[in-house]
Order: sequence, then C-alpha cells, then structure tokens
Amino acid sequence: MTTETLEHAPRHLINHTAAGGPGVPARWTSSAKTGVGTALGHNSHVWFTLSHGILNEVFHPHIDKACIRDMGLIITDAVDFFSEEKRNTDSEVHWLAEGVPAFRLINTCHQRRYRIEKQILTDPHRNTLLQNVRFICEQGALSHYHVYVLLAPHLGNQGGGNSAWVQDFEGYSMLVAQRQNSALAMACSVPWLKRSASYVGPSDGWHDLKINKQMTWQCNRAENGNVELMAEIDIVKSHGDFTLAIGFGKDSQDAARNAKGSMHDGFEHAKRDYLAGWHQWRQQFIKDNHSHVSPGDLSAISLAVLRTHESKDTPGGFIASLSIPWGASKGDADLAGYHLVWSRDMVEAAGALLAAGAHQDACRALRYLQTTQQPDGHWPQNMWADGSPYWTGIQMDETALPILLVDLVRREKALTEQEVIRFWPMVRLAASYLARNGPVSPQDRWEEDPGYSPFTVAAQIAALLAAADLADISHEEPVGKYLRETADVWNTSIDRWMYVTGTDWCRKFNVEGYYARIVPSEIGLRASRFQENVHVKNVPTAEDTLAAGHMVSPDALALVRFGLRTANDPRILATLKLIDSLLKVDTPSGPVWHRYNNDGYGEHEDGAPFDGTGIGRVWPLLTGERAHYELAAGQIDKARRLLVTLESFANKSGLIPEQIWDSPDILGRELRFGRPSGSAMPLLWAHGEYLKLRRSLHDRRVFDMPPHTVERYLIKKTISRRTIWRFNQKLCAMPAGKILRIETGVPAIIHWSADGWNTVQDSATHDTGLAIHIADLPTQSVPEANQIKFTFYWPHTGNWEGTDFSVQVEPVSSHRLSVVSGS
Repeated sequence: MTTETLEHAPRHLINHTAAGGPGVPARWTSSAKTGVGTALGHNSHVWFTLSHGILNEVFHPHIDKACIRDMGLIITDAVDFFSEEKRNTDSEVHWLAEGVPAFRLINTCHQRRYRIEKQILTDPHRNTLLQNVRFICEQGALSHYHVYVLLAPHLGNQGGGNSAWVQDFEGYSMLVAQRQNSALAMACSVPWLKRSASYVGPSDGWHDLKINKQMTWQCNRAENGNVELMAEIDIVKSHGDFTLAIGFGKDSQDAARNAKGSMHDGFEHAKRDYLAGWHQWRQQFIKDNHSHVSPGDLSAISLAVLRTHESKDTPGGFIASLSIPWGASKGDADLAGYHLVWSRDMVEAAGALLAAGAHQDACRALRYLQTTQQPDGHWPQNMWADGSPYWTGIQMDETALPILLVDLVRREKALTEQEVIRFWPMVRLAASYLARNGPVSPQDRWEEDPGYSPFTVAAQIAALLAAADLADISHEEPVGKYLRETADVWNTSIDRWMYVTGTDWCRKFNVEGYYARIVPSEIGLRASRFQENVHVKNVPTAEDTLAAGHMVSPDALALVRFGLRTANDPRILATLKLIDSLLKVDTPSGPVWHRYNNDGYGEHEDGAPFDGTGIGRVWPLLTGERAHYELAAGQIDKARRLLVTLESFANKSGLIPEQIWDSPDILGRELRFGRPSGSAMPLLWAHGEYLKLRRSLHDRRVFDMPPHTVERYLIKKTISRRTIWRFNQKLCAMPAGKILRIETGVPAIIHWSADGWNTVQDSATHDTGLAIHIADLPTQSVPEANQIKFTFYWPHTGNWEGTDFSVQVEPVSSHRLSVVSGS
C-alpha cells in the first residue's frame, strides 16, 4: 500500500458499519506450511495449518473446506513501533510430542523487543481451535505494548461474500463471521480492550495499526465482502498469558457455543486429551514402525502428516495436501488447491500406512475407494472428500493403483482372505475398465498428456495380474485367464510403444535407445510415433511442442518398480543415462530430479509464482523413487544415501514439499537453492514415498513391488503370442507369427480374410465376463506383407458393420506396432 493511499484512508470509524466494502479481491496465503494438525476422533471436525509463525488455513466442517486465510498477532507501542508476527519475527516450530501434530511456536521479534510463545491444537471434544499464548517483553515493560489479534475469515473456501461483526454471547465477548451455513466465533480468556470488523483494504484494521500504531477505527459490522476481524487483548491484566479460541459451526450461535465450551474446559484439558488420542493411535502399530535406517528419521512426522490428511466425514479419503500451491497468488477462483482426493496420491499414502503397520487406516482407504468408484469402473481425476468429481480427466494409473492396493493389503495380511474377496467386485469393475480402455491413457500421472507412458502402462499391467489372482480365488478363473493374456500382450508391446532408437539423442549420449516419457497412440501414415509432436503443458505457446522422441522422464523407472524389467536391463541403464544427463540437479544435500525435460509446472525464472506457465522445478519424491530403483539394483548404500537426501529436503519442522527450488537464491521471494519452493508443502505423496522407502530399506527389498510381474516376466520371461485390435485402439500393423485378437463390447461374428477376400472365415466372439467379447483369429501363418481384412456382423441387431478394417502383417525385425485410437 502506498503512502498516499495510507494518508487518504479514513481515520476515525467508531461503532458503525465498516466502509470500503466489499474489500480488495481475496487471496489465499503461503503454501509453505510448517505444521498441520487435527484431533483424532469424530467429535472435532477442524484441521489447521501453520506458516511463518502464525495460523494459516483452518478447515471445517470438512477437510476440503477452508474457513480462515490466516490469523496472527500484531504488536505496537501506540507511538512508532509496528511489528507483525508473520513478517517481523524469527519463528521456531516444535512438535509438542513425537508424532503428535500439536505445536509450540516461538516467535522472536527481529528487534529483540518481545517474544511470543504459542501452543496450537484443536479441542478433541468440539469444533474449536485453541491457541495458548504467552507474550514476553524483551525490552521495556508489558504496559508499553499493545497486542492485537487479526483474523481473516475465508468461510466455505471463499474470501468474498463473508460477513463479520462483533457480539456478546452468554457472557463472552466474541468476534464473529459467517458465510451461508458456515460460521466462526473467536473468544479470548481475558477481556478484549477493543473489537472491530472491517473490509480488507485501505480502511481495515491492519492499515489503522500501520498508520496510527493503535486501534482508532472501530466498526461493529462488515457485510458481504472480503472481511477481517481485529481486537486488542488486555495483556496487562493477563500478565501476557491468554488463550484464544475459534469455534466453528453452522451458524454464529453454534460457533460461539463451541468457543465458549472450550474456554470453560480450558486449554490444558484439551491438550491432555489431544495428546492422548494421538498416543493411543500410535501405540497400535508403533512396534512395527521401520525407522532405524538413518539419523534424520521423519517416520513419526510422516505418519502424523498422513493421518492428519484423512477425512472424518468419509473415512479413508486422504487429500493430497492441506495447502494451495502458490496460494498467496490465488483467489476465490481456486476453490480447491490440493484439498482434493487423487486416488493415486491416496493409494500411495495407504501403501505407506501399510508399510508402517497402520493396517486399519490403510483398509479404510480401500473402503473409501469402494464408495467412490464410478459406475464404469474408473475413479475421477480428483474429487472432493465426499467423492464428488472435481476435475474430470482420466488417468489410467488412478484406476490401476487401487487394484494394487487391494493386492498389497492381501500380501501384508491386513485383511483375511475372505475380507479381501469382498473387494473383488470393485477390482473386477476396475480391471474391466483397464482392459476395455487401456493401456493408452488420456492423461499421464502428471495430469498432462495422452498416450503411452511408462509409469501408467506398467501400473496397468501389474494391476491386471493382481486382479487375475483375485479372480482365481473368487472362482472366476476364465476372467483371470483373460486378464493375464491381456497383461502379456501389453508387456510384450512395451518396447514397440515406448522404446525409441536411432535418434540424435542416441548419438549424443552414446546409447542404442531409451524409453520416452509419453508417446502418442495416433500416428500419421508411415510416420514413426516417436516423431509425432507432444503438446507440452504449462509453457509459453512458442515452447509447447516437442517430438515424443525428445522427451524423457524418471517414469521409466516404474518398469523396474512394478517388476516388468530388471534394474540392470540395458534399456533401463541407457534411459538412466539420459535421465541423469537431462533431469538431475545436484544440490548441497544430494541429487533430485525433474519430472521431465521442458516441464513448466513451477515458478518463473524470476521466482514469480506459477500462473499457468513457468519452469518446472525438481521433485523430492523422485529422489525416493530413485532410491527404490537403486535398492532393486542391489545398491543398498546408494539407496540409503538417497534416503538421507530426501530427509534433508524437508523443512525445519519435518514437512516434505512437492518441489525444490533449483536455481540461485532469490531471498526476496524466500527461494533458496535446494530448499522448498512455493508449491505444495507438505505433499502427502512425498511423505508416503518416504515411509515406503524406509520399509524397503529395512526389508532390503522394494516393499510394494508386485510378485506377480516378477514371477511372470522376470523369472518365467513370458512373451505373448497375440496382438489386440479394438474399436478404440485400432491396430494398423502387427508382426508376423502373432495371433490377432479382436475385442468388441457386444457379441459379434468376425468375417475375415488373409488373402484379399479370396478365402473367407467367420469367427464368433465369446464373452470374457468383463463386458468384453473376444475372438482369436489364427493368423500365425499369414505371410509378411499380407493384409488381414475383416468386418463385423452384429447378431443382436442383425446388421453388418458396413466397413472393412485391415491390419498389415510386417516383418518382426522392422515392426513398430501402429495404432489408431478412437472409435
């Protein structure tokens, strides 16, 4: 705010409705969280976050509904001193107990004039957040200072449309805000000296203190806008010690009653029961905690982070992060941030809970997946905690990974065999969706491009084999047989789809070939799919196109993680050479990797927040994935060093970020090389990968590597005799010596010829039991250069398809399997 603006702000607004409505456009706040927490149990539906020494977003009544932007203290001397906790102090964050997300904050004034010590937690008995505060003078007497609390309501995920006012409730002086059916009420254990509600902008309480160093503008009410609440606390009467309670509810009375109830019980009562609840949860599995690998153990913190991110209304629903990436640059248009469930991130978290021995918690995730699966078998790209889809894209790995979670639960014996079988209908539906629509994915795991992606394809193959095992124990052996055959076809085709040779990169890096990051499924006539362009997201238009053969990603390591390729496979080693040359960044703590070359999801070069374009930064979780690869390769010492590196990327309170800043320091934007960037922190997925890595190191094997793929493809070296043609994946060419399998959605008779219709055969489809009908055409002896031509007769309608289709038979040595997607 400029000096001119401050000088023209109103100066004596007392006891009336605030001016300046509806306020400036609302913004969220920093994503660099230093703490997240909630009480366990079902009596308190409040979650909180911390950053820069103060309270940040608080969520109620659901884990995906923010109610507060932030709340902090401002200190003045009523003359010439103005100091904010979040900007003008050095902050320390301490966990109140190991693995318990309750916090003690120590904020020391830069000028060493005061110190603030706070304990923050939620009341486990009601919907209230509590701060126990001690204000300590470092210079001068207590009476020389004025302490104000400033709270920014953002009820229902919106900064606009809030109303705020001051009121008394059953003997308590309150500051209240409401938007629709969500309300908050703040009370203090000592008297307020002054209270006010205002619109955020030139006439708000912050500007009043900045200009006048004391509250001179007092307003009773500010309606329907971006509002704030401010009050002065009587620190002299309280000797600097006081408790702030923010109650939440469906209306102001409900919220005020919660605040009052917590005040009556007292902070120590809430603290005792909060700690006890978390200790009780940890004792259920602490004996199984695999945490004796490195000195910088983040296991207890990571477990608390995972458990904190679980929904209470819909148990088992774990959101990705209690933060909004680059939140200070985002407004009301960004409703959700990362306060959403991605089935991929959630499965990673559930797997980590299994790895730590928290079996009941992981099984809740399975039950949540049961209730949120779509009728056709897939899960949405992401969803609100109640299961309502938010973004509607489709990522095939998000349907594959839940199947693998069921298998992991089974292998860890977290459920009995009979209990596992209860999930067969969910698995069956998901496997059917994969078989009908995979392996091409409309989006890769980074939510960007369609095509063949190593991670997504590998996850689907592993999931089909896991589903096949479950089909067998559910007495549906024909279904299991079909799923294995499909997995075999896809695994045998991986190199044709994604392994590129003969490029300029092969010559530059002296390799025979490498796995590409994403390869389009549609190709032009006689064109190589690796020459097809990929649309690169999140970058300026001039940079948004790359040939598929010029994109690599650590995603290729999923071929090892999911048991499809050995760690020392020459194709994997060659790909690693490119990954490390193009994507690795060496930080003072150790190496970390980009998601792929030319990634745009990150801050701009000058550190400005991502705004739809940017420069992709490096991801700590990829260091965890690389450590898992090194363990699979037998390099346990390398894997341990990478574990230590991953731990070092956490902030001082142990939270692991989504991304790390990989450029020179920009201190004005709080960006330091090798330290967290402005993206999400904590990231549930990163903490999950960390916990699984600790378990893997403890066991000296990759914890979540599926045994089915290892047995079938690395030991037995199964190779499929088939190729597959579907209407949504029309095969244009196939290698000689293969069986051509035709798949349809309804019964059909395949009318076909391998010699230009000189001779004709009819092959009827049969039902696999998964809404897929198949016919295997005996094409093994069809000569090279011939075409297999076919059309369809549909018995259920008595109609012919009316179009002929063809598949070219090519020499095995020169074959690059061509596919056209679509109907």
